[in-house]
Amino acid sequence: MNEKYNVILISDSTGETLDRIFLSLKSQFKNFDYEKKEFVFVRTEQQVDKIIKEGMEKSNPIILYTIVENKLAKYLSKKSGENKIPCFGVLGSLILDFSKLLNQRAIHKPSAQHVLDEDYYKRIEAIQFTMSHDDGKKTEDIKNSDVILLGVSRTSKTPTSIYLANRGYKTTNIPLVPNQNLPEILTANGADLCVIGLYADPNRLSDIRRNRIAIMNENRLPNYTDIESIKKEIEESKKLFKNYNWPTIDVTRKSVEETAASIIKIIEIKKSR
Repeated sequence: MNEKYNVILISDSTGETLDRIFLSLKSQFKNFDYEKKEFVFVRTEQQVDKIIKEGMEKSNPIILYTIVENKLAKYLSKKSGENKIPCFGVLGSLILDFSKLLNQRAIHKPSAQHVLDEDYYKRIEAIQFTMSHDDGKKTEDIKNSDVILLGVSRTSKTPTSIYLANRGYKTTNIPLVPNQNLPEILTANGADLCVIGLYADPNRLSDIRRNRIAIMNENRLPNYTDIESIKKEIEESKKLFKNYNWPTIDVTRKSVEETAASIIKIIEIKKSR
């Protein structure tokens, strides 16, 4: 049997950055059995001492941290070493290397990434826009979108839109419903807009739709989960995308993050033309 590890994540801020880094790190190891505990807004030596004491009571503790204040980071490293706890700073050496490259000192300020700068307000505006343009709502100002997502039901349009909004992209998503016309602005001016079609494997869609109905106790038309009807929906959507020369993404095996990355690439290519 593989050993079980107790992973301790320590951050001087919200811990969001560290959590994402650990998520990427653990995905590289198939047989990594662990329990995780997070400590956020850690900014004093007393807090560090308490965490180290708790870590010593665990089997196979490992510490990962993002602490930008030098003195506290060194204290954590020192105390971990004294107690033989593996300890890794995931930003320290990177900040130092950038400092040398840019020939300037880092400010070493906790939560510096959360300042209310222009990017912050851009994300807030994008989130507000996206939420009000979800599922085909409010299409009269669709031209203000950074990207417009089209797809039949359950092709991850909404979660992908929200993810893109958090990256600062104003996103409109419009469901493709049989016998329902698209907004005229799309068919008339689609070439000037960034329109992307999403589609998925019909069998996979059928499973997702059935699960959705079971969980949400929804009343849908029988054709909603019928595999032949879904195949027809997908084929019609592909014909539509091809007719207007809109780029497409198969979301069948993609996570929301992977789909969003492909969308951002398409947005950037269109902007550069």
